[in-house]
Amino acid sequence: MRFRDRAEAGRELAGLLSDAHARGDLADPVVLALPRGGIAVAEPIARALGAPLDVLVVRKIGAPRHQEFAVGALAADDPPLFDAHTLDRLGLTEESLAPAVERERRELRRREQRYRGDRPFPDLTGRTVIVVDDGLATGATARAALRHVRRRRPARLVLAVPVGAPHSLDLLAAEADTVLCPHRPAGFAAVGQWYEDFDQLTDTQVLAALHGQ
Repeated sequence: MRFRDRAEAGRELAGLLSDAHARGDLADPVVLALPRGGIAVAEPIARALGAPLDVLVVRKIGAPRHQEFAVGALAADDPPLFDAHTLDRLGLTEESLAPAVERERRELRRREQRYRGDRPFPDLTGRTVIVVDDGLATGATARAALRHVRRRRPARLVLAVPVGAPHSLDLLAAEADTVLCPHRPAGFAAVGQWYEDFDQLTDTQVLAALHGQ
């Protein structure tokens, strides 16, 4: 199984979520994409549900010399959320990662300003919130996002990703009311391996999706 691109993956999720919406399981939905990659998946979902689309900027905290391997993540102004087991296994401490946290915090704030400007974050109280990304590897950024959203008192919290590592998905079952992931390959190594086109999105593409262009 490979998706042609993120839009195709989003359309598959949109079909599944539309069925749930038709059953009345997704009352008053709002779709939150984890940019940049999640926005292209979330766009067809929001369109199919007739739901507002917004972004929740989350930044991965990578291991030294292996930045793609997440040892933690940041969401909004929340404290960093670390995986204690991974830190211990790699011989890392939260203090030693302080420079990486500050670097990612700066980039998070830059993106929030770029994507949102003065527009306030949506009120999620009592709504069905669907958090969307283009895939799930370690689950670090998704966990930070879900915990941030949970504190805003949604009526229901859904994580929707097209493909993910089975073990990480199992761990996130405690963070969301529903984890929707139609493809859970045993041989999962990285999100990009499940897409023919996995080019990085730009800030301009994120803004175009948010503005419906």
